[in-house]
Order: sequence, then structure tokens, then C-alpha cells
Amino acid sequence: MEDLKYWLALSQFYKFGPVKLKKIKKHFPNMAAAFKAPFKEYLRAGIDEKTAEEFTIFKHQVEPDRLLENLNKEKIKILTIDDAAYPKLLKQIYDPPLLIYYRGDLEAFSDFALAIVGTRKFTHYGQQVTEKIIRELIANGLTIVSGLALGIDTLAHLAAVDAGGNTIAVLGCGLDQQSIYPSQNRYLADKIQAHGGIIISEYPLGTMPLRHHFPQRNRLISGLSLGTLVIEAGEKSGSIITAMHALEQNRDVFAIPGNIYSDYSAGTNSLIKLGAKLVSGAKDIIESLNLTDAVAYTENKKIIPESAEEGLILDKLNYEPVHVDELVRLTKLDASIINSTLTIMEMKGQVKNLGGMQYVLAR
Repeated sequence: MEDLKYWLALSQFYKFGPVKLKKIKKHFPNMAAAFKAPFKEYLRAGIDEKTAEEFTIFKHQVEPDRLLENLNKEKIKILTIDDAAYPKLLKQIYDPPLLIYYRGDLEAFSDFALAIVGTRKFTHYGQQVTEKIIRELIANGLTIVSGLALGIDTLAHLAAVDAGGNTIAVLGCGLDQQSIYPSQNRYLADKIQAHGGIIISEYPLGTMPLRHHFPQRNRLISGLSLGTLVIEAGEKSGSIITAMHALEQNRDVFAIPGNIYSDYSAGTNSLIKLGAKLVSGAKDIIESLNLTDAVAYTENKKIIPESAEEGLILDKLNYEPVHVDELVRLTKLDASIINSTLTIMEMKGQVKNLGGMQYVLAR
């Protein structure tokens, strides 16, 4: 914990990105020593003179203990690249963040994750495709990664939650409530966490959603994933940048074909011409990525009922929401027995309550 506050303090300096922090981490025995070091020691660590001078001035304005307090107030935690829980796939990219801020459940990180990205102004076709393909991906044990933006990102996160699956939202701003962007999706950030997902950022608390943060953020979306699926996108869009990051990271790129006369499909159609894999359903992705392991992993985690009542309920639940009244009708059990059994099953992590008395399988 002592070293953690110095990780925080160093990451506050805007010129210390992943590359420079990596040099610092390599040179110093720990982050406390790095923060307290004299000017010349930063030069020996490989930091250029101007940046070293600016940081020497900057660090006198920073209170590491206060930073840790603020983090705890916002119920935000941090993960360093040395932590065992740090996502394996992200660790493999050229410039992984040495520090991740997060809110939510670390178990949402998965070796079987797929990035879903697309336009902010989607068509009805784009919505249909997103919701259908995500239901199929979740049913096959995949975690959905996206950027919490309006449009396809929002649809992807919501579809994952509604299907009872895990989703990861990667932000280009701070994770404190006031900084979350877009503000319309603060409710979605809360919903993701409430259903076992996680929201992450490499940016400190209070960081505003500046334009240049988003291309940088996109490398994390692709980096957390085995591949990136672009659903609808213009020729010049952030989704195409994410796809390019995926290619640089030696990850697969998939694209949904669209109307050749539609601007919303110009980007995806271009990606297909450049070699992205055309997909029409989750099966294409699962086969291309050879994800039989993911399916087997899901099969191994199938829930075993511990009572006759649990067996009856599990038989009627899937990844589509089912209302309690419908469970009463289907199982012929009393409403009181259904409710008490569901409560126990939720405590054991077998089912999820989506609100409004709607339930799905938790895994």
C-alpha cells in the first residue's frame, strides 16, 4: 500500500506515459524511490532533461496520501502491471499501461474476450446485428469489451448485461463520477458494475475526456481482446483506429458487411476489402479464433443444482431475462418458494437479478 500511493503520484504527471513509466520502473527499486529521486537520477533513468525538470517541479505540488484518500472516496481501485490480476492479453501489447484504474469485479477480465466497436449513429440493421451476435457470443462464454461511447458501444454493453454475460468498458477519461464521459452513460457504467462487469481507465481521477485520449484508449479495447469486431463505421472513425490497433497487436479483425450505398457501412466494407474477416454470426468468430476452449470452459462451469427446486428453476432459465411470474407458471412452484430459492441462488452466484423481477443465468 505504501508504494501504491507513489504509483498514483507518478501517474499524475501527464508526460509520464507507458514508455517513460516503464523506464522509471526499470531504473528504480520501487516507486517511492522513483518519486523522491533527485533531478539527475531521472536523467540516468533515460528521461529527457525537459521532462525531468518539469516533473521535479510538479512533484512538489502532489500529495501522495491525498491521492490515495480521493481514490478510496470514489471507491476506485488500481491495478499495477506487476499484479497477478493484471489482464494477460493486455500485458502482451507493445505499450500496456503500467497502472489501471478500475471500478467493478476483476473476475470480468477474461482470456476469452472480444472487442465490439462501431458508429455512434447506428442503423436499425446495426442494432439488430449487435444484439443478436452478442447474445450468441455471451452464450459461448465470451466477454464483451467496448468503450462506453454512445451508439454501438452502448448497445454492446447493454446486450452483454441483458444476456447475463460479462462486459468491460474502457474509458478515455477519469473514472470519478464527474469525469465519466459521455455523461448520459453514467447510469450504464453503474449497471455494468452492478452485473459483475468492470470499467477501467489509464487516466487519473479528474481527467477530462480530451480528444487525443480516445485513439490512445482504443489500443486498450483491442489489447484486452482476442479480436475486434467492427459492426458499423464510417471510413474515418474511431472504430477503424481500434481495428488498426488490433492489427498492430497481431489480433484478428472482423467486420459485418453492409449496404454498399450506406455511409454507415463504408468503413466495415473497406476493412473487408483490406482483409478483415467477413462475419455474419458469432459462429464465424468462434471458428476463426478456434475458441472451442472457451466453449469447453463455459461447459465446465455449468451450474449444478443443489435441490429439486433449484433444478426446476435452472431448467427454465437461460441468458434471456425471465420474469418471476413466468417461473411460477413454468415450474408450478409457489411464488414464495421461487423467491426464496432465487435469493439463495443469487447469493451463490448462480443467477443474476436484472431488476424488475427478471432473472438470467449468471454464467
